[in-house]
Amino acid sequence: MIPPPRRRVLRAAVRGTLLLIAVCATFAAAGSALRAPQDGGNLPSPSAVVQPHVYVSLDPVPREREFEVAVQAEIARGFHVNSHTPSETYLIPTTLTPNLLAGIQLAGTIYPPGQLEKFPFSPDKPLSVYTGSVTMRLKLSADARAPLGATTIRMTLRYQACNSTTCLPPVNLPVSVRLEVAAVGTDARSTHPEIFRAASSN
Repeated sequence: MIPPPRRRVLRAAVRGTLLLIAVCATFAAAGSALRAPQDGGNLPSPSAVVQPHVYVSLDPVPREREFEVAVQAEIARGFHVNSHTPSETYLIPTTLTPNLLAGIQLAGTIYPPGQLEKFPFSPDKPLSVYTGSVTMRLKLSADARAPLGATTIRMTLRYQACNSTTCLPPVNLPVSVRLEVAAVGTDARSTHPEIFRAASSN
Protein backbone atom coordinates (compact mmCIF):
# COMPACT_ATOMS: atom_id res chain seq x y z
CA MET A 1 0.00 0.00 0.00
CA ILE A 2 1.17 3.48 -0.87
CA PRO A 3 0.78 5.82 2.10
CA PRO A 4 -1.88 8.53 1.62
CA PRO A 5 0.64 11.40 1.48
CA ARG A 6 2.61 9.67 -1.30
CA ARG A 7 -0.61 8.89 -3.21
CA ARG A 8 -1.50 12.58 -3.16
CA VAL A 9 1.98 13.48 -4.43
CA LEU A 10 1.73 10.92 -7.25
CA ARG A 11 -1.74 12.14 -8.27
CA ALA A 12 -0.47 15.73 -8.36
CA ALA A 13 2.50 14.68 -10.50
CA VAL A 14 0.24 12.82 -12.94
CA ARG A 15 -2.11 15.81 -13.21
CA GLY A 16 0.87 18.09 -13.86
CA THR A 17 2.22 15.82 -16.59
CA LEU A 18 -1.19 15.59 -18.30
CA LEU A 19 -1.55 19.38 -18.15
CA LEU A 20 1.90 19.84 -19.70
CA ILE A 21 1.05 17.43 -22.52
CA ALA A 22 -2.22 19.27 -23.19
CA VAL A 23 -0.48 22.65 -23.30
CA CYS A 24 2.19 21.35 -25.71
CA ALA A 25 -0.48 19.85 -27.95
CA THR A 26 -2.35 23.15 -27.99
CA PHE A 27 0.76 25.09 -29.03
CA ALA A 28 1.60 22.51 -31.69
CA ALA A 29 -1.90 22.76 -33.15
CA ALA A 30 -1.76 26.56 -33.13
CA GLY A 31 1.61 26.48 -34.91
CA SER A 32 0.25 24.15 -37.57
CA ALA A 33 -2.77 26.41 -38.12
CA LEU A 34 -0.52 29.45 -38.56
CA ARG A 35 1.68 27.63 -41.06
CA ALA A 36 -1.18 26.13 -43.05
CA PRO A 37 -1.95 29.14 -45.29
CA GLN A 38 1.72 29.42 -46.27
CA ASP A 39 2.42 25.71 -46.69
CA GLY A 40 -0.81 24.76 -48.46
CA GLY A 41 0.24 23.63 -51.91
CA ASN A 42 3.55 25.56 -51.53
CA LEU A 43 1.88 28.56 -53.20
CA PRO A 44 3.96 31.74 -53.48
CA SER A 45 2.95 35.14 -52.21
CA PRO A 46 0.67 36.82 -54.79
CA SER A 47 3.05 39.78 -55.06
CA ALA A 48 5.94 37.43 -55.92
CA VAL A 49 4.26 35.89 -58.98
CA VAL A 50 4.87 38.94 -61.20
CA GLN A 51 8.24 40.69 -61.42
CA PRO A 52 7.93 44.13 -63.09
CA HIS A 53 10.73 45.87 -65.01
CA VAL A 54 10.17 49.52 -65.91
CA TYR A 55 11.61 51.55 -68.80
CA VAL A 56 11.39 55.15 -70.08
CA SER A 57 11.61 55.89 -73.82
CA LEU A 58 13.56 59.19 -73.53
CA ASP A 59 16.48 60.47 -71.48
CA PRO A 60 16.03 63.19 -70.48
CA VAL A 61 12.38 63.99 -71.06
CA PRO A 62 12.12 67.60 -72.32
CA ARG A 63 9.06 69.67 -71.55
CA GLU A 64 6.55 69.77 -74.40
CA ARG A 65 7.59 66.28 -75.54
CA GLU A 66 5.69 63.01 -75.66
CA PHE A 67 7.29 59.90 -74.20
CA GLU A 68 6.39 56.42 -73.02
CA VAL A 69 6.82 54.30 -69.93
CA ALA A 70 6.83 50.54 -70.40
CA VAL A 71 6.20 48.00 -67.63
CA GLN A 72 7.43 44.57 -68.62
CA ALA A 73 5.77 41.99 -66.37
CA GLU A 74 7.53 38.63 -65.96
CA ILE A 75 4.93 36.07 -64.82
CA ALA A 76 6.21 33.04 -62.93
CA ARG A 77 6.16 29.75 -64.81
CA GLY A 78 3.01 27.75 -64.21
CA PHE A 79 0.95 30.88 -63.48
CA HIS A 80 -1.20 33.19 -65.56
CA VAL A 81 -3.05 36.46 -64.94
CA ASN A 82 -6.23 37.63 -66.61
CA SER A 83 -5.68 39.94 -69.55
CA HIS A 84 -6.88 43.53 -69.51
CA THR A 85 -10.04 42.30 -71.27
CA PRO A 86 -10.91 39.02 -69.52
CA SER A 87 -13.34 36.55 -71.03
CA GLU A 88 -15.84 36.79 -68.17
CA THR A 89 -17.11 39.85 -66.31
CA TYR A 90 -16.45 38.26 -62.90
CA LEU A 91 -12.72 37.90 -63.66
CA ILE A 92 -10.36 40.62 -62.43
CA PRO A 93 -8.59 42.41 -65.31
CA THR A 94 -4.93 43.32 -65.23
CA THR A 95 -4.58 47.11 -65.02
CA LEU A 96 -1.73 49.61 -64.84
CA THR A 97 -2.73 52.87 -63.16
CA PRO A 98 -0.31 55.82 -62.85
CA ASN A 99 -0.38 58.40 -60.07
CA LEU A 100 0.78 61.37 -62.11
CA LEU A 101 2.45 64.55 -60.95
CA ALA A 102 1.37 67.97 -62.11
CA GLY A 103 2.67 68.59 -65.61
CA ILE A 104 2.71 64.93 -66.67
CA GLN A 105 -0.30 64.02 -68.81
CA LEU A 106 -1.60 60.56 -69.70
CA ALA A 107 -2.63 60.17 -73.35
CA GLY A 108 -3.50 56.48 -73.09
CA THR A 109 -2.52 53.04 -71.84
CA ILE A 110 -1.73 50.24 -74.26
CA TYR A 111 -2.22 46.64 -73.16
CA PRO A 112 -1.15 43.60 -75.16
CA PRO A 113 -3.89 41.25 -76.40
CA GLY A 114 -4.55 38.22 -74.24
CA GLN A 115 -3.93 34.62 -75.22
CA LEU A 116 -6.92 32.28 -75.28
CA GLU A 117 -6.21 29.21 -73.16
CA LYS A 118 -8.29 26.45 -71.56
CA PHE A 119 -7.85 25.34 -67.97
CA PRO A 120 -9.22 22.42 -65.90
CA PHE A 121 -11.57 24.81 -64.08
CA SER A 122 -12.88 26.17 -67.42
CA PRO A 123 -12.65 23.21 -69.83
CA ASP A 124 -15.35 24.40 -72.23
CA LYS A 125 -14.50 28.08 -72.62
CA PRO A 126 -11.01 29.44 -73.20
CA LEU A 127 -9.96 32.40 -71.06
CA SER A 128 -8.05 35.50 -72.16
CA VAL A 129 -4.84 35.51 -70.10
CA TYR A 130 -1.25 36.71 -69.96
CA THR A 131 1.59 34.24 -69.44
CA GLY A 132 5.36 34.51 -69.62
CA SER A 133 6.42 38.09 -70.37
CA VAL A 134 4.00 40.88 -71.29
CA THR A 135 4.59 44.62 -71.74
CA MET A 136 2.14 47.41 -70.93
CA ARG A 137 2.80 50.98 -72.08
CA LEU A 138 1.77 54.40 -70.81
CA LYS A 139 1.73 57.13 -73.47
CA LEU A 140 2.63 60.35 -71.65
CA SER A 141 3.61 63.94 -72.26
CA ALA A 142 5.41 66.56 -70.20
CA ASP A 143 4.03 70.09 -70.34
CA ALA A 144 5.39 73.41 -69.10
CA ARG A 145 4.40 72.61 -65.50
CA ALA A 146 6.45 69.42 -65.26
CA PRO A 147 9.03 69.83 -62.47
CA LEU A 148 12.58 70.06 -63.80
CA GLY A 149 15.10 67.51 -62.61
CA ALA A 150 14.70 64.00 -61.25
CA THR A 151 11.08 62.91 -61.03
CA THR A 152 9.42 59.68 -59.93
CA ILE A 153 6.22 58.38 -61.48
CA ARG A 154 4.42 55.91 -59.24
CA MET A 155 2.05 53.30 -60.63
CA THR A 156 -0.11 50.43 -59.41
CA LEU A 157 -0.13 47.12 -61.24
CA ARG A 158 -3.27 45.20 -60.30
CA TYR A 159 -3.68 41.54 -61.19
CA GLN A 160 -4.89 38.17 -59.95
CA ALA A 161 -2.55 35.25 -60.49
CA CYS A 162 -3.77 31.67 -60.94
CA ASN A 163 -2.27 28.31 -61.77
CA SER A 164 -4.22 25.43 -63.31
CA THR A 165 -6.11 24.71 -60.08
CA THR A 166 -5.89 27.67 -57.69
CA CYS A 167 -6.30 31.45 -57.81
CA LEU A 168 -4.36 33.63 -55.38
CA PRO A 169 -5.91 36.79 -53.88
CA PRO A 170 -5.80 39.89 -56.12
CA VAL A 171 -2.84 42.15 -55.48
CA ASN A 172 -2.06 45.85 -56.03
CA LEU A 173 1.67 45.88 -56.76
CA PRO A 174 3.40 49.27 -56.43
CA VAL A 175 5.71 50.12 -59.33
CA SER A 176 7.74 53.27 -59.88
CA VAL A 177 10.13 54.77 -62.42
CA ARG A 178 12.59 57.65 -62.19
CA LEU A 179 13.12 60.03 -65.07
CA GLU A 180 14.82 63.36 -65.69
CA VAL A 181 12.69 66.27 -66.88
CA ALA A 182 14.58 68.91 -68.87
CA ALA A 183 13.83 72.32 -70.35
CA VAL A 184 12.03 72.76 -73.67
CA GLY A 185 14.30 72.02 -76.62
CA THR A 186 16.82 69.91 -74.69
CA ASP A 187 18.33 67.14 -76.80
CA ALA A 188 17.01 63.74 -75.75
CA ARG A 189 18.13 60.27 -76.75
CA SER A 190 15.86 57.29 -77.26
CA THR A 191 16.39 54.61 -74.63
CA HIS A 192 15.55 50.90 -74.64
CA PRO A 193 14.38 50.90 -78.26
CA GLU A 194 14.24 47.09 -78.23
CA ILE A 195 11.58 47.21 -75.50
CA PHE A 196 9.41 49.84 -77.17
CA ARG A 197 9.75 48.39 -80.67
CA ALA A 198 8.77 44.95 -79.43
CA ALA A 199 5.82 46.36 -77.47
CA SER A 200 4.63 48.36 -80.48
CA SER A 201 4.59 45.25 -82.68
CA ASN A 202 2.24 43.35 -80.31
